[in-house]
Amino acid sequence: MRKLAFAGLAAITAAVLTTVGVAAADPPPSSLVQVPDFGANPGNLAMYTYTPAGLGTGRPVVVALHGCTQSAADYHAHSGWPELADRWRFEMVFPQTSTANNSLKCFTWFDPADDTRGKGEAASIKSMVDKAVADHGSDRSRVFVTGLSAGGGMAADLLAAYPDVFAGGGIDAGLPAQCATSITQASSCQQNDQRLTPAQWASKVKAQYPGYGGPWPRVAIWQGTGDYTVYPVNGTELRDQWTAVHGVSQTPTSTQSLPGGTTLTTYADKVQLYSIAGMGHGTAVDPGSGPTQCGSTGAYFLAGICSSYYTGVFFGLDNGSGTTTPPPTTSTTTTTTAPAGTCVSASNYAHTQAGRAHQSAGQTYANGSNQAMGLWNTFTVHALRETSPGYWVLADGQC
Repeated sequence: MRKLAFAGLAAITAAVLTTVGVAAADPPPSSLVQVPDFGANPGNLAMYTYTPAGLGTGRPVVVALHGCTQSAADYHAHSGWPELADRWRFEMVFPQTSTANNSLKCFTWFDPADDTRGKGEAASIKSMVDKAVADHGSDRSRVFVTGLSAGGGMAADLLAAYPDVFAGGGIDAGLPAQCATSITQASSCQQNDQRLTPAQWASKVKAQYPGYGGPWPRVAIWQGTGDYTVYPVNGTELRDQWTAVHGVSQTPTSTQSLPGGTTLTTYADKVQLYSIAGMGHGTAVDPGSGPTQCGSTGAYFLAGICSSYYTGVFFGLDNGSGTTTPPPTTSTTTTTTAPAGTCVSASNYAHTQAGRAHQSAGQTYANGSNQAMGLWNTFTVHALRETSPGYWVLADGQC
């Protein structure tokens, strides 16, 4: 009855839930492999994996959840995650739902029968993680989940339901964990301010695994300011929810500008909020061969900045550790070289002296990316990360 009810409301909810993609019958590309038997599957999902050639044991796992009307193949083709898996060496799992579950092929992020610990789709995805870890000898401490739209809402629910499984999450145009418990509430969550305090949002997370005392997942939130499918207030609510879960302030510890009209605000290296000026509903990609580029454009894959790249860096996938590089013991350094992936916090003057940045007309710019860093002096401090030899990007709050 739950699924029939959703079908009856599809005309009302299509404008706020749909992410256009390939048809249900479209086969996955040859590089995707279906895993027909992955254990308990109460959510009636399909499991697909992408494994880089020659992948060793002890590597991370990233679970990527498609949006409504999309498939695993669609997310694989456009999100940029597979090319990052090749570059940084990690396993990928692409769960897929169907019209048998939901008329629009949405992950059911708004129903406790599917989005809570040990139940439905959430339990099926947990089975997929277990299968991937067993098949590839993956590192259980470095399992991450990301998703778009309804997939982003389910990613948030998974972080709440399984904080002992997922070390971090990336939520693209998604919704706060446990915002809705019915289809009626789902529409309200997508469009309206729920007027909850950060503590109230956090309680929704903590109620999913009572008594849990371990570390909480780190969260990267992506939101377009022109999104009228999942309204921008959801990005703010996600920020409030996960900063409160971590017990940190809603006042950012750093703010910086990134490509594509993106503003990144960081909260104690636990939560990041990427706000993309004017972008509508979708996952941000940046086609090209540059070190910070990835993905391809398509329906609801929008050009501007590669969200998968920056989320992967936040997860620590680029340096293979799953955590950010510890900061130096002082605010300045005279080190002239550093291995790729190293993160260094220092004054603008020290960065230029060390060859990580240059100055022009009294202003400082990162070498390689040419990102503006402000005045050239010993008082302005930034963190820079080397993503490839000689190519440095701003990484405030990440090291």
